[in-house]
Amino acid sequence: MAVQRSFEDLVAEGAAVPTEGWDFSWFEGRASEERPSWGYAVSAGERLAGAEAVLDIQTGGGEVLDFALATAAPARPVLVAATEGWPPNVTRATALLRPRGVVVVAASQDAPLPFADEAFDLVLSRHPVRPHWDEIARVLRPGGLYFAQHVGPASVFELVEHFLGPQPQEVRTARDPERERADAEAAGLEVAGLRAERLRMEFHDIAAVVHFLRKVVWMVPGFTVQAYEPQLRALHERIEQEGPFVAHSSRHLFDLRKPAR
Repeated sequence: MAVQRSFEDLVAEGAAVPTEGWDFSWFEGRASEERPSWGYAVSAGERLAGAEAVLDIQTGGGEVLDFALATAAPARPVLVAATEGWPPNVTRATALLRPRGVVVVAASQDAPLPFADEAFDLVLSRHPVRPHWDEIARVLRPGGLYFAQHVGPASVFELVEHFLGPQPQEVRTARDPERERADAEAAGLEVAGLRAERLRMEFHDIAAVVHFLRKVVWMVPGFTVQAYEPQLRALHERIEQEGPFVAHSSRHLFDLRKPAR
């Protein structure tokens, strides 16, 4: 029989786990998330195999790009670059991707992309904070592709609203895929494909919630254990009494093309 651990022990464990990179293996057995049916990393690897020059925007710790490159090998691009804005992730991505010949460039998510016009025939991104469509269109060659998995509207809002209360409608509908489609088209990109799915998540203990909110910092901005101790304790008691806390993530997949001249 498993020993029931205290709220304090679980919170301390969740607060101690390093947050760098996008390796989510720590959550195994403590939280789960259904994956989109399209298999982004494998699909990205298939596109990498046919590209010459590739840019991965907001690469995080580089784990997804590293997997995609391994999938594409040996038919991999001649040039691969990646951007990342958070210093710990820049360090982690550089260490992981340099052996594959990838250049990792430190660049703020809101700054113009530090590359020349029409430099890439494939631009990738997994979960960009905000897509800058004009910049994506600028660095793509005519006929080039943008292939990306975005976070959709009201993603994990069951958890967000437990901590922040009901969110305004304009917040709940932000990241709407149809709005993003219109913005991409306004930047001159053609939408070859757009798919969206809503996926089940489960949190099995409060340590997983603490680590998740420390790692995915935009969910509850400014989250700390001290600031949200009452909400954490209430959620811990709910999980103890009712079982896993269930939320739903939103994801959509873009397959875009810059028109050929």
